[in-house]
Amino acid sequence: MTGILIAGTSSDAGKSLVVTALCRAARRRGVDVTPFKAQNMSNNSMVCADGSEIGRAQYLQATAAGIEPTSAMNPVLLKPGTDRRSFVVLRGKPGGVLEAGEYTTGRRHLAEAAWAAYDELAATHDMVICEGAGSPAEINLRRGDYTNMGLARAKGLPVVLVGDIDRGGVLASLFGTWALLDDDDRALLAGYIINKFRGDDAILAPGLEEITRRTGMPSFGVLPWVPGVWLDGEDALEVGRWRHEGDAVDPSALRVAVVRFPRISNATDVDAIAGESGVDVQVTTDPQTCEAADVLVLPGSRSTVSDLAWLRRCGIAKVVTRRAEQGRTVVGICGGYQMLCRTILDPDGQETAPGSVVEGLGLLPVEVDFAATKTLTLSHGTWRGIEVGGYEIHHGVCRLLDDAEAFLDGVHVGAVWGTMWHGAFEHDEFRRTWLAEAARHAGSSWRPNGDEKGYQARREAMIETLADAVEAHVDVDRIMRLAR
Repeated sequence: MTGILIAGTSSDAGKSLVVTALCRAARRRGVDVTPFKAQNMSNNSMVCADGSEIGRAQYLQATAAGIEPTSAMNPVLLKPGTDRRSFVVLRGKPGGVLEAGEYTTGRRHLAEAAWAAYDELAATHDMVICEGAGSPAEINLRRGDYTNMGLARAKGLPVVLVGDIDRGGVLASLFGTWALLDDDDRALLAGYIINKFRGDDAILAPGLEEITRRTGMPSFGVLPWVPGVWLDGEDALEVGRWRHEGDAVDPSALRVAVVRFPRISNATDVDAIAGESGVDVQVTTDPQTCEAADVLVLPGSRSTVSDLAWLRRCGIAKVVTRRAEQGRTVVGICGGYQMLCRTILDPDGQETAPGSVVEGLGLLPVEVDFAATKTLTLSHGTWRGIEVGGYEIHHGVCRLLDDAEAFLDGVHVGAVWGTMWHGAFEHDEFRRTWLAEAARHAGSSWRPNGDEKGYQARREAMIETLADAVEAHVDVDRIMRLAR
């Protein structure tokens, strides 16, 4: 077996992007490479061609590797529903729930499925580049770990640590990770990468030399801060980084507010909108920001009923209703769409007590019925003659109660739009046409720039930028030799 594990000193240290870059670097070398993450905890997911659901980051990494995404690349996906419960997606399909008390004791079957998936990939590809989860120094979870050092030990993988210097304390994080591991785990630490560095390498060098002297771990390189790399975030920390740091907001910009639900899901739906020049996207929980925006987006939610109650408590529900009365654009996607409907029925207790009937915002003539069977599918259709595609991840089945204009497996009434499709805004012609209509409706002068790169082209350019940065600043060949 040929593989390596990229672990992080913390969440959001840059593991996902480093794995993405290494997958592309391996592909450039003619290596048949595949990404793998044993367990992902994220509400940002994607549907593969076979109808299986995996983490969005692994989907991007498969793209970087030039291969078709499959459930084996992310065999266990945990989707937080509350602070103490996660819904399990096992090999791309619903696999029950995991309570907080079971996190260290109730995952044996998940570990077995994850390691079997690794073996499957290792048998069919030349190299497996694995991404850890959180930090391997979470020693309170070590007993049941199968995605960090547990995976490395089981499969004999060398481990490269990634540390984020931008958040501060990276030297302590590297040393602390090394120090907290037991001897057998520590023996697998092959080296480290510093990520997001802005400054003079010469100033950092003495610190790295001391880390190497104390731990024996060599530095494989220092990645600089790479601007413009912000697509396909998997971690909750990534949400809301669309406005580039230091950028002034153009007063003529099309202002888009995205409601940050407590259980926001697939916030990546707005990535493509944020990529348009002259569009200012903000994630917010502030009713005034929602009121002032030209376009208000209610994104997906892993707990629709709970987040709908939160929407009412924080005052944004009144803003949504007022915007609809004033003819100002609101769009709901999946869970956000369901909140805009008249009623939500939950006969089997998917989110509430069995048989519950929840009053929606009543802005769209639709009734939602939470089905026991989860819909996971790719969707295709047209809107006003424009070809559009997307993907669906939901329990809610929508029934139209009155006549309304169809909109991507949803409806459009006045200034209120609702769709069950994630990913629709990634289609350039549709996105730009819809945004132009919303801008005209808001009295904004914004119009799309047809000469700009489209979403997929920007995504590919991002992968190339990441790979170029890793090639220039990291000893990739040494890492590839380790993996072999």
